[in-house]
Amino acid sequence: MKLGVVIVNYNVKYYLKQCLQSVLGANRRLADGSSLEVEVWVADNDSIDGSSAMVRQCYPSVHLIENHTNVGFARANNQALSQIEEADLLLLLNPDTVVSADTFVCCADFMQSHPDCGGLGVKMVDGNGHYLKESKRGFPTPSAAFFKISGLIHLFPHSHRIAAYYLGHLDPDTVQPIDILCGAFMMFRQEVYRTIGPLDESYFMYGEDIDYSHRILQAGYRNYYLPTTSIIHYKGESTRKGSFNYVYTFYNAMAIFVSKYYTARRAKAYSLLLHIAIWLRATLAWVERIANRIVIPLLEFALAYSGFLLLKTLWQHFNGFPPTYYPEVYTTLIVPLYILLLMGVTWLTGGYDRPIRLGRIARGMGIGLLLLLAFYSLLDEDMRYSRMLLLLGSTWTLLSTLALRLLLHRLHVKGHTLASSNQGRTLIVGSAEETSRLQALLLSLGSSAPDIETTTDPNPAHIQSLLRLNHADKVIFCGRDLNLRHIIELMAALPTRGVSYLISPADSDYAIGTDSIYSPEHLYLEELDTISTLANQRAKRTFDLTTALLALLLSPLLFWVQRRKRTYFGHCLGVLSGELTWVGYTGHRGVFTPADHYRGLAPDQLPNITLRYMRNYSVSIDLNIILRNWNNL
Repeated sequence: MKLGVVIVNYNVKYYLKQCLQSVLGANRRLADGSSLEVEVWVADNDSIDGSSAMVRQCYPSVHLIENHTNVGFARANNQALSQIEEADLLLLLNPDTVVSADTFVCCADFMQSHPDCGGLGVKMVDGNGHYLKESKRGFPTPSAAFFKISGLIHLFPHSHRIAAYYLGHLDPDTVQPIDILCGAFMMFRQEVYRTIGPLDESYFMYGEDIDYSHRILQAGYRNYYLPTTSIIHYKGESTRKGSFNYVYTFYNAMAIFVSKYYTARRAKAYSLLLHIAIWLRATLAWVERIANRIVIPLLEFALAYSGFLLLKTLWQHFNGFPPTYYPEVYTTLIVPLYILLLMGVTWLTGGYDRPIRLGRIARGMGIGLLLLLAFYSLLDEDMRYSRMLLLLGSTWTLLSTLALRLLLHRLHVKGHTLASSNQGRTLIVGSAEETSRLQALLLSLGSSAPDIETTTDPNPAHIQSLLRLNHADKVIFCGRDLNLRHIIELMAALPTRGVSYLISPADSDYAIGTDSIYSPEHLYLEELDTISTLANQRAKRTFDLTTALLALLLSPLLFWVQRRKRTYFGHCLGVLSGELTWVGYTGHRGVFTPADHYRGLAPDQLPNITLRYMRNYSVSIDLNIILRNWNNL
């Protein structure tokens, strides 16, 4: 029996490398004693991270398709599928997955013993061992899609009706027929492919697997969920599923699906339900963003302002001042300005960068106080209301802010956890030889010896004791010594709060997890990728806000000379809201592109412009692009 594996890649070189290693190292011996022959294809959608070169150099047996543009998931898969003619089974596999050693043989044996099985999916867990509910899915009926997009599915995750999209009422550890397979791991027969044809390329994202699964059922086959083997799906590309962009993209996929398989009358009703769900989810997402970005700062401001007023009253009473000693402008204007300056300087100096560090907040408030005192000394005598109140109020602002942050940390409020003084300690689990090799790798990347612990005992109770004793926040499993099934079992048994898990494949010089990659090259690239630093992110956002406000203020003058008048105000408001940035780059939509700065380059140099922009970013580049295109805002 022969299996054809198709992997579509886009800028995830290290995930792809680990995926290929697991695929090529998987067991090949079937239950009947025969061997499973595996043919692997990688379709690269114009990656700029060296993915194609890595495949050519490290995996010469892998068939490589190099696209010069991002042609999308469906089309890239079809490019490879159309060239696999002799395989009995076909598999669509995401690059950010790791298959168990027994995954292929388990699936092939199952399909051999179940001739009615046209498509097959397996149990998936994320990079920390948590079960992924998209491993099994139901048919996307109007109500199922509504409950999913609206978010109601999270309130009733095991309801037969409300959680129908993820078949939440079914046991995730039981083999069973399902409606929809997940595109991260979708196996089907060659005869199915020849019967129903290639993937529908009209879908952009999230819909190809739903459509193909439905076509398998229409052709008279069944789709099965097989939890007797499991894979890791890092989901490293991580679309923000609470964002409006995700909901809107999902809606577009459902709209295509509805137009294909529903009558016009039912399609209208379905569309209405989806629109309601979209606006409901968008409203919830907006409220959540407001809560995360504004509620805590407003609470800090309110605490600081209340303290200033209380101190003013006590100071008046202590000195015997009359109630009207301080004018109304002091409490309505001056005090709020004091607080806003203290908080603003703290933000600009990184005091609110996550994870929160109390020392940075204290530093920011201290700098803000020095600026306030300098400004205070320049004021006229009649505007110097009280230097002592300024000092006392600033001290209260600092103490109340620190107290609030400590309270949020103690309550485990998401996104407001304080940085640990021991943060960065790593525990390596594996043989003595492998743990020593990985320890040397981490030391070469800048870690210090006291920050690294090793153990050769993979017992979960022992690992948990070491985590607690050493206050470690990272665990690296040696892939040469521990198989994937064992690693997944360990992750499921170990704590999930505050600990991240990584795997280092056999004979590799890197370790990889959901949000982390440790490798010499990755360290080098991080140093070059200056735009990703918190300081530059803050500077870019401040520049965007300032110039967008200025463009709106000057709109009576600038609007009439614009070449694209219809988009002027939309772009300004989009930048203000954070949906756009003036100069876009990978993962961020922009009004302009980095190519607007690097003019006069040859066409073959254009694909590297974005990477060059990210590596050499400064606010001056954005300013230069704005000035060059001031009549195209």
